[in-house]
Amino acid sequence: MISKVKQFADSTYFTNALKVTISAVVPVLLFTYFGHFRIGFTIALGAFLTYPSDIPSNLKHKINGVLVAVLIVASVNLIINLINPYPFILYPTLTLLLFFLSMISVYGQRATMVSFSGLLSISLAFAHLQTGWDILQYAGLLLSGGLFYLLISLIFYYIRPHRYVELQIAQCIKLTAKYLKLRGDLWEVNSDRKEIIKKQLHLQVQLNTIQENIREVLIRNRTASGSSNQNRKMLMTFISLMEIMELAVSTSFDHNKLHQKFDNHPRVLSKYQNLAYHLAADLKQLSKSIQDRSKYVSKRNLNKALHELEVAITDYESEIGPVQASEGVFMLKTMMRYAEKQVDKIKVLERAFSSSVILYDLKGKDKDLEKFISTQYYPVSTMIENFSFSSTVFRHSLRLTITILIGFLIGKVLPFQNAYWIVLTIVVIMRQGYGLTKQRTYQRIFGTILGGFIAFGILSIIHDSTIIGALAIIAMLFGFSFAPSNYKVGATFVTIYVIFIYGILTPNVDDLIQYRVLDTLVGASLSFLANYFIWPSWEFLNIPVYLEKSIKANRNYLKQISLLYNKKGAVSTPYRLARKHAFVEIGNLMASFQRMIQEPKSKQNKLSQVYKLTVLNHTLLSSTASLGTYIQSNKTSEASEAFNIVVNNVIQNLDNAVLLLKQDETESKENTVEELAKRFSELKNIRSSELKQGGDIHEEAFQLKMQEAQLVIEQLIWLTNLSENIVKTTAVLMSSER
Repeated sequence: MISKVKQFADSTYFTNALKVTISAVVPVLLFTYFGHFRIGFTIALGAFLTYPSDIPSNLKHKINGVLVAVLIVASVNLIINLINPYPFILYPTLTLLLFFLSMISVYGQRATMVSFSGLLSISLAFAHLQTGWDILQYAGLLLSGGLFYLLISLIFYYIRPHRYVELQIAQCIKLTAKYLKLRGDLWEVNSDRKEIIKKQLHLQVQLNTIQENIREVLIRNRTASGSSNQNRKMLMTFISLMEIMELAVSTSFDHNKLHQKFDNHPRVLSKYQNLAYHLAADLKQLSKSIQDRSKYVSKRNLNKALHELEVAITDYESEIGPVQASEGVFMLKTMMRYAEKQVDKIKVLERAFSSSVILYDLKGKDKDLEKFISTQYYPVSTMIENFSFSSTVFRHSLRLTITILIGFLIGKVLPFQNAYWIVLTIVVIMRQGYGLTKQRTYQRIFGTILGGFIAFGILSIIHDSTIIGALAIIAMLFGFSFAPSNYKVGATFVTIYVIFIYGILTPNVDDLIQYRVLDTLVGASLSFLANYFIWPSWEFLNIPVYLEKSIKANRNYLKQISLLYNKKGAVSTPYRLARKHAFVEIGNLMASFQRMIQEPKSKQNKLSQVYKLTVLNHTLLSSTASLGTYIQSNKTSEASEAFNIVVNNVIQNLDNAVLLLKQDETESKENTVEELAKRFSELKNIRSSELKQGGDIHEEAFQLKMQEAQLVIEQLIWLTNLSENIVKTTAVLMSSER
C-alpha cells in the first residue's frame, strides 16, 4: 500500500496536478489574506487555463507553448468582454474564434492543448463578464496567472530536470516486459493465440506513444544542451529498448509446428518458456528500480536459464539421435540464439543501472538522431490545406463550433443558472472520434453525479469554511491527478472541488448541484449527438489512409533491407528511419482499428477485413525485420539476382495494394507464378553450387551458409505470401467502396 502511494505521488500526473494546484491556491490564499479574494481568484483562473498547454518537451518548446497559451487565454477573454454588449458583432466573432482555435489542432499535440486552453477561456469568459476598465484589468490578471504557472512549472523542471524521462523510460521498460511476457504465454499448449496477438498489437500502440514522448524530450534536450552523462545513459537505455523490441518483433516462431514436434518432449519448450518469463521479469524489476530510484540488483540468473535450455536441447538430441533430431535441433537452436541476443541486450540495460556504471559506447547509434523527431514547424499552408471536408480536423472544428453555439443559445433561451457550464462541458468532452466522445460522455455524467452526491453529503455535515477550503484543495489535486489516466475518477473529484468552492462563496449550494448536473447532461448529450450526426468522422473513412501509410512504410523498410543486403556495410540513417516509420505506422493502424471497434456496429464496415489487414501488415513487418536483423548480425554472402527479383515482386505487390486503396485504375504489374517459382529454385540451388565450387569447406562455415540459405529463402517465401494476401484482402475491403 505504501509503495503504491509513493508511486502515485512520484508519477508525472501527480506532479503536473501539484503544479497547477500550487499555481491556483497560492494567489487565492495570498490575496485573500490582504482582502482581495477576487484578484487572487482571477490569477488562479489564469493558471488553471494555461495548465493544459504544459506538455512534456524540451525547455525551449515548453516555454514557447505556455507563453502562446497565456497570450491566447488573455486575448480571447479580452475580446469576448469587449464585444459582448454588441450581439451582431459577438456571434460572428465568437464563431470565427471557436473555429480558428479548433483548427490550430492540425499542428500536432502541443497546438491541440493550446487550442483547448483557448476554448476553455472562451467558455469561462461568459461566467465572469466585465465592463469598463475591469475588462483590461481582468485580462491582465489572467495573463499574470498564466505567467505565474509558467514560473512554478520552471521551478519544478529545474528541481528534477530528468525525472520525467526516467519515469517514461521506466514505463517503456514495463510495457516491453509485458510484450515479452505475452511472447512467453504463446508457448502454453492451449493458449488463445488470437487474443494474445491482439494484446500485443494493443501494447504496440502504447509503446509507439511513449517512445515518441521519449524521443521528443531526450533528443531535443541533447540537441539543445549537449550530451550530458545522464542524457547519454537515458539515450543508451532507450536505444537498447528499441533493439529489444525490434528483435522480439522480428523473431517469430511457428508455435503449432513446434508443439506438434515437441509434444512428447515438453521439457525443452518449458525451459524456453521459463527463460522468456525470466527476460520479462528482469525488465519489470528494472522498471521498478528506476521508478523507485533504488539500486538495481538482478534476482534472476539469465545465464543459468540459458544453460538449462542448452542442456535440454542436448538431452533431446541424445534421446532422439543426431539424424532424426537434426530439424528439431535446428529450430531449437534458432530459438536459443534469439534468447542469447535478448539476454545480451538486457545485460546492457542492467549495467547502466547497476552500482558500477560503465556507460555503454553508443558506437555511432546516436548519429543524426534529430532526424527521428518531428520538426516543430507551423506553416500557414498546413492549415489552408486542411480547409476541406476530407480533413478530420476541419470536420471536427465545424462540428465543435456548431455544437458550442447551440449549447450557448440553449443556455441563453432556456432558464439555466450557469449556461456557460454547458459550453464548458462540450469543450471538455467533445473529441474528433465518436468512440472517445461517447466514453468521456458517460464518464463525465457519472463523475458529475457521484461528485455531486459526495460533495452535498460532506457540505450537509461540515459548515466550517476553512475545512471545506482544505478539502477543496485536496479534491482539486486528486482531480487533476486522475483526469489524464482515469477520467471518471478525475471528473468526480473536480466536481467535488467546484461545489466546495461555490459552497464557500454562495449559500444556495443545493440549487447549484442540481443545475451543475443538469448543465452537464445537456452539454454531454449535445456532444454525443453532434459526433453522430454532424459530419461524423467514422473510422472506416480513415482506415484506407492508415493502411496506405503502413504498407508504404513496410515497403520502404524492405527496400532499405534489400539495399543493405546488396551493398553490405554499416546500418545507415535512412535504414533506421525506415524501420522507425514502419513500427510507428503499424501502431497508428492498430490505434485506428481500436477506435473503429468502439463505434456503432452499423459503422464498422468490413471490420474482419480491416483486422486481417492489420495483422497481415504486422506479420509482414515481423518477417521484414527478421530478415533485417539477420543481415545486421551475420556476415552474409553476395545477394543474387534471384533474391532481388523476389524482393522486387514483394515490393510490387505492396505497390498494387496501395493502388487499390487509392482506387487507382492504373493496371497493376505482376510477375508470373512460373517466373517466381523459377527464381525460388535458383535461390535454393545457389548455395549448393557455391559449395561445390568452393572445394573443402569448414563444417562451421558450411552450417552458416546453409542457415543463411534456409532463413533467407523462408523469409522471401513468407514475404511473398503475405504481400499477395495483403493485395487480395485489400481488394475485398475496397470492393464495397466502388
